[in-house]
Amino acid sequence: MQRQPGLRVLNSAADRLAVWGDPIAHSRSPQLHEAAYGVLGLDWSYGRRRVGVSRFRARLDELDERWRGLSLTMPLKGVAHAAAVDHDLHARATGAVNTLLLDADGPRGFNTDVGGLVDALHDEGVRGATSARLIGGGATATSALVALAELGARVVEVALRRPEAAGALVGLGRHYDIDVRPIPLDGAATDVPVTIAALPGDARLDDEAARRLAGCGGLLLDVVYGTWPTPLAESWSRTGGHAVSGLGMLLHQAVRQVRVFTTGSADEPLHDEETVLSAMRSALVGD
Repeated sequence: MQRQPGLRVLNSAADRLAVWGDPIAHSRSPQLHEAAYGVLGLDWSYGRRRVGVSRFRARLDELDERWRGLSLTMPLKGVAHAAAVDHDLHARATGAVNTLLLDADGPRGFNTDVGGLVDALHDEGVRGATSARLIGGGATATSALVALAELGARVVEVALRRPEAAGALVGLGRHYDIDVRPIPLDGAATDVPVTIAALPGDARLDDEAARRLAGCGGLLLDVVYGTWPTPLAESWSRTGGHAVSGLGMLLHQAVRQVRVFTTGSADEPLHDEETVLSAMRSALVGD
């Protein structure tokens, strides 16, 4: 395989990568990464492995010098953060790692979900938003809040079944000078230009709660992509709103993972990145 001219690669002898999580069969990361490495001319293998929290550390310690890095999906983002010896800015802010670069000094942790969300919203014409709404909590919600901060949000409603559980998001919001306002799921009343949903794909909301969220929620970016449309996205459609799946986030966070695995930085664009992005986008559409 002919390597792309001008491409700089760290530790070119390490050629094994994979995505880990539980469940993992639904992951589309292998198609995305294989498309990217095909364009870049890198003869690397990228697989998938079902790994749960209890076995994560043992499985990580089994990897030898042939391994370059890992992509992590739920429920491993917290334990991956704990395992990393160094963290990028987004990983430090969120306490979540979805990418490990297996450096000689130990795993380096990155959170590429934040940048993936920002770029996915850019694709939908959202270049800035002073207010927004999150639905749900957890690791993805923390990444979404940081993404909204980077889009200029100053007020973010967080709709939860238990609003009192929003303490971590409220604290993170203070760090970014965002007024995070927890509300019950059926309490949405204020118009916002964009909503990010971080709920499980099969999550069902009360019809009235879903109607209220959709009626004043602006664009919906639902991080789910495996089962589409979600019940929430269907509620958006019934009110005439626009809803997009998490495929855009998945695509753009994977581009940043490819950057990490080749250059060691999530922020340094790839050589001829537009061609790489196009191939990865085609892999998603064609799957």
